[in-house]
Amino acid sequence: MINNSASEIAEKLKKANSVAIFCHARPDGDALGAGLALFLAFQNAGKRAVMCCEDLPPEKFDFLHVMKQVRRGLPTKADYDTFISVDCADVSRMGVFADAYSKFAGATVNVDHHVSNSGFAKYNYVIDCPATCEVLTDLFEVAGFEITKDIADLLLLGLITDSGNFTHCDVGENTFKAAAKLRAAGGDVNLINYMMFSRQPKQRALLYGRVMNKIRFALDDKLTFIVTTLEDMEQTGADKSLTEGFVDFPLTIDGVEVSISLMEVKKRHYKVSFRSKGKVNVNAVAGIFGGGGHILASGCVLNGEFEEVIEKLEFAVRQNL
Repeated sequence: MINNSASEIAEKLKKANSVAIFCHARPDGDALGAGLALFLAFQNAGKRAVMCCEDLPPEKFDFLHVMKQVRRGLPTKADYDTFISVDCADVSRMGVFADAYSKFAGATVNVDHHVSNSGFAKYNYVIDCPATCEVLTDLFEVAGFEITKDIADLLLLGLITDSGNFTHCDVGENTFKAAAKLRAAGGDVNLINYMMFSRQPKQRALLYGRVMNKIRFALDDKLTFIVTTLEDMEQTGADKSLTEGFVDFPLTIDGVEVSISLMEVKKRHYKVSFRSKGKVNVNAVAGIFGGGGHILASGCVLNGEFEEVIEKLEFAVRQNL
């Protein structure tokens, strides 16, 4: 992959006048924070912008009112000169927008932080770090975009959530420098931490108890599995967005090196999330199954009977221990 320089990407952003911004399906805090921060920056600069995602933001993000600006469809009458993707390791992560992005005749820009990024755009800026919002904080400075309080809140949302509240091993000096800039711009660290890590609905608490009660250990307790079934969600009244952060809990257990979370999307179809303390490159493990992400945090999708899926995942982790 050819990675453009920060100044080249900043120049593309400054020259853009009508922009469509895309993030990955089932958006998290980093995807939404990055996309909407760009959306506001372009609007503040007097340019036309739209933020698109296959799925609407989960309700837990509604405390930031700009979330209501996310569209599930691309307005057809607008004449766009630039398409920008954020937090997408490959074009397929955009879901229903992937085809339009791939065929777009204008400039396409890819801003991301996943080490597995394939460099699918005409202009790519991929930096291996905890969050796309860290990458954008630096890009905004290079491009001369003002970081207002609203933008600071969005960028902090992604930075805090994707870094596990600054606990992940890939958090570095620049991560804290970015956070300091955003705090100085008025970003509300206390509010974001409370809304993301302390506050939760009753349904999530009930679901969490059910899921963790079924935790499985393997490979001499170095590997754990947790699974959220469709029945679990039905019985608790929770939806899939409430499982965010579940995969991190088993890593707090002494001796555990890798945590794997499976979410049943439909019968015999699982969304798999990996977390590692550092000894195992879970990006390599996810890659075996066509997924990817980061060395410490990755994901993939697997089909099959539950025990067969568990067996495949256990074997793949064993090969990488």
